[in-house]
Amino acid sequence: MSPRAFLKYMNFQRTNHVKKDAYPGGGVVYWMSRDQRMADNWALVYAQSQALEKKAALSVVFCLTPRFLDATQHHYGFMLKGLQETERNLESMNIGFTLLFGEPTAVLPAFLTESNAGLLVTDMNPLRHARHWQRSLTPILGIPWVEVDAHNIVPVWTASQKQEYGAYTLRPKLRRLLPEYLAEFPPIIRHPFSPATAPQPAAWDRAAATLRVDMRTGGSPVCEPGEAAAAAMLREFIARRLPGYETDRNDPVLDAQSHLSPYLHFGHIAAQRIALAVEEQGETPSSTSFLEEMIVRRELSDNFCMYNEQYDTFDGFPTWAKLSLNQHRNDERTHHYALEQFERAETHDRLWNAAQGEMLATGRMHGYMRMYWAKKILEWSGSPEEAMAIAIHLNDTYELDGRDPNGYAGIAWSIGGVHDRAWFERPVYGKIRYMNANGCARKFNVDAYCSRFGTGPL
Repeated sequence: MSPRAFLKYMNFQRTNHVKKDAYPGGGVVYWMSRDQRMADNWALVYAQSQALEKKAALSVVFCLTPRFLDATQHHYGFMLKGLQETERNLESMNIGFTLLFGEPTAVLPAFLTESNAGLLVTDMNPLRHARHWQRSLTPILGIPWVEVDAHNIVPVWTASQKQEYGAYTLRPKLRRLLPEYLAEFPPIIRHPFSPATAPQPAAWDRAAATLRVDMRTGGSPVCEPGEAAAAAMLREFIARRLPGYETDRNDPVLDAQSHLSPYLHFGHIAAQRIALAVEEQGETPSSTSFLEEMIVRRELSDNFCMYNEQYDTFDGFPTWAKLSLNQHRNDERTHHYALEQFERAETHDRLWNAAQGEMLATGRMHGYMRMYWAKKILEWSGSPEEAMAIAIHLNDTYELDGRDPNGYAGIAWSIGGVHDRAWFERPVYGKIRYMNANGCARKFNVDAYCSRFGTGPL
């Protein structure tokens, strides 16, 4: 495929020129981070189009940091197995893959120099650590650098240039732009230009020894990692669970959710591919509900983290919520648990314990239960700040899809009213939306859920 053929697919609003230096010659390097796949990856599409135009070699590099927020061996194992599949896929297209060990700020500049790179392409990540890497590397690198939003269907900077109040303000903007962006991907082709020196095979056997993380493995994984497994899960969801999604999705006892969130988090599948596949099924109440969650709500989370640097703290809450929570800061708590008690599912509430047990056993928690789970942490903690810290630590340590804008936005919604409105005032919660076990019992079979996931100490 010619560069021109590639470029006809490429909407350049997906790109952000981080550094506009002149191209000095040399290879094109895609620093893969958030979107760990070969197929349906706009960052790789752009990188290959540039390499074809410049008749240059194309390679992919991944920086394996020794620690990453509260990620454990469980998360790293899932990620590394998926990356090995990506390496094989890239090699079949004559695209080199290099695994570097260390923080990007420490290892990436030397690699770019040694590999004679002339253009750097990266995928977009709105989280604080990724923006810090970008700010730190920009003055160091002497080559042009282009960031591509390969994660969202509508690029985060195109959808909005400010923090949106909620889904009701972002939704019309996305609907207006989706016809322009929800398009088919071009396939990656076998790259015709090879580097002067072939890249060394990734030292996967060294990877585990470089990690400085919690070595707990988590519960039994509920899914296999990688692009092929993600595509298979999408096919299974469409065939088996999508038809009943609208009526069954909020029932934790039923298997009605997509189970695609870990694949979206690690970038093993593109949200755009999922949306295209679901749209092919025709417009139904279930497809409409699913696409609302997968597009509007998910892209709202990226918007929140991109434009609110305090996305994981009390200071990131809307003003009305901070005022209300401060007014109830000293309210008496009927129960007060420490982090270790929450972690071991040792509260008085069997439903909350079952939700925590689901997370410990499987590495995931039903979406409806995540709301109840986080709100009760607020109710049983000494302060909103303590509740945020506990909820984020547990989510990021045990959820396979933790450390993600969806998680931070969801916890901030539950505890701090982000993307929500003020409700009736009550103790501890103030005007934050309230949930209780009786309300859950009216929606689903609580006994069945508790019997499945009830747990004792770790």
